[in-house]
Amino acid sequence: MAHYSDGGEALLESFRALDIDYIFCSSGSEWAPLWEAVTRQKISQTPGPVYLDFMHETLAVDMAIGYTLVSGRMQAVLLHATPGLLQGANGIHGALLGDVPMLVFSSEANSYGDREGVDPGSQWYRNLSIVGGPHSVVDRIVKWSCQIPGIETLYEFTKRAGEIAQRTPSGPVYLNCPVEVLLEPWQKPANAKAVATPGTSYAGSSDISALAEEINAASNPVIITESVGRQQGGFDALIEFAEAFDAPVLEPQSATCANFPKDNPLYLGGNVDGMRGKTDLIVLVNCRSPWYPPSNTFPNARVVVVDDVPQRPQMVYQVLHADRYVTGNVPHTLREAAKLANGSQERRANAEAQHMGQRNKRLDAETAANANVDAIDAVALATTLREQLPENYRIFDETITHARVVQQHVRPSRASSYFYVQGGLGQGVGVALGGKLANPDTFTVLAVGDGSFLYNPIVQALQASKQNGLPILVVVFNNRQYLSMKYNHLRFYPDGDSVEHKMFHGVELGDQPPLEAFAEPFGFKGIAVSDPAQLESAVKDAISSVLAGTTTILNVYVTK
Repeated sequence: MAHYSDGGEALLESFRALDIDYIFCSSGSEWAPLWEAVTRQKISQTPGPVYLDFMHETLAVDMAIGYTLVSGRMQAVLLHATPGLLQGANGIHGALLGDVPMLVFSSEANSYGDREGVDPGSQWYRNLSIVGGPHSVVDRIVKWSCQIPGIETLYEFTKRAGEIAQRTPSGPVYLNCPVEVLLEPWQKPANAKAVATPGTSYAGSSDISALAEEINAASNPVIITESVGRQQGGFDALIEFAEAFDAPVLEPQSATCANFPKDNPLYLGGNVDGMRGKTDLIVLVNCRSPWYPPSNTFPNARVVVVDDVPQRPQMVYQVLHADRYVTGNVPHTLREAAKLANGSQERRANAEAQHMGQRNKRLDAETAANANVDAIDAVALATTLREQLPENYRIFDETITHARVVQQHVRPSRASSYFYVQGGLGQGVGVALGGKLANPDTFTVLAVGDGSFLYNPIVQALQASKQNGLPILVVVFNNRQYLSMKYNHLRFYPDGDSVEHKMFHGVELGDQPPLEAFAEPFGFKGIAVSDPAQLESAVKDAISSVLAGTTTILNVYVTK
């Protein structure tokens, strides 16, 4: 038998150099060289990344996202030509928005069958080519994109792309690797090296001192954060920082992860607008869009921005109203500033009083929701999940109208216990499965609306769950409609013809199939519940099923 060493081996060797754990592939005909190299890796028992095949491109990308969110480690994704790249574009754009490093590949043919001895297949000539090459299709939804020009540069090109993806601001990069390049002979360089770990930049001591001085001098400082919990040590560093200065913490609607314990008396929820006129200093910590509309201002309040990259290059428009920037590794900045803090019992007492007021309102809302005997309120569902989920859980959230309900009533309060799915809808199941792959021992939940769930590649995702032994709990907040669509309609036309005649378009999902039934063909469990009296037992049953190793769809019909 022949033993080939070509572009497939070069690609696999570059993945080893980048210390990649998994290759997430939605198969295309260009990847035969890589498949041959993976087979050789298995036969020889050479250490290297694990290859996984998936039935949908968005699923492959999303599982890589979920894996990286939980593990912090960049992964590789292989798609097919331009059509596969377009299928995966929703996930790639989500990775860009979420600062998720990722190596994405697809291919083209550049000889179209006219090169002697190389036959890529007629499909590349007739159907798969695109003017400008596939890299031109995604250059606005990735951090960087390019075509690999030849076999001579494939190995180092890929390593460099991986380094670019991981450098701040991290994000997905795309490489177009032509079939002809993959088929060329290749030998591993004698001086091949592993890729060095990205370096870290730190804020200067004078900047950190100035930050501490601003907070110490303020009467009513507040901290607003969206994503500090994503950084290694960021969750604990923010606790140390807030406690040292006795400064309250808010997570705006744009928060993407768990950043601060919700039962900490310094936690004041997400009503940023409620601070207008009440604060003289706002400290934005990893916060790209703290207020809406962007022109909103806080009278007589200074704004200090603490961030690795305050101005996000992927955002078209961004207004922070900054008076001071403190750039560099954020957890380090927070810990060092905390050493210079002057606490304030008055500030703490004020924050604790507000926290208790919010707690009482939350408990009142939960009591009212649980008292509804006619239908299941979304708050009652979230409360029941909080009470019944195992202590060590992680929740991924792809709800829209119920997102604040999930955050405030499920109340995920540990580092890495909550992630909001970024970008267009239809990615949640894949992201949750990727998170489960990265940490199999953590009980993994996806909270999702019925509209969002129906955008997902459900069949392909459930097959991936079964094939790879990744049991998760999918909780559908099912209001039988695209409620966010209706809300936006009402925002523009509150007294229009649609309201008068109760005739809305793009909203109704009342004729959807029973979503729990998708579980059956895969041997999974599906549970539907609409009776409040049966909610707790249904949640317990679903959790027990997942703990026993079975992915479970809990379809809960909620009132709003």
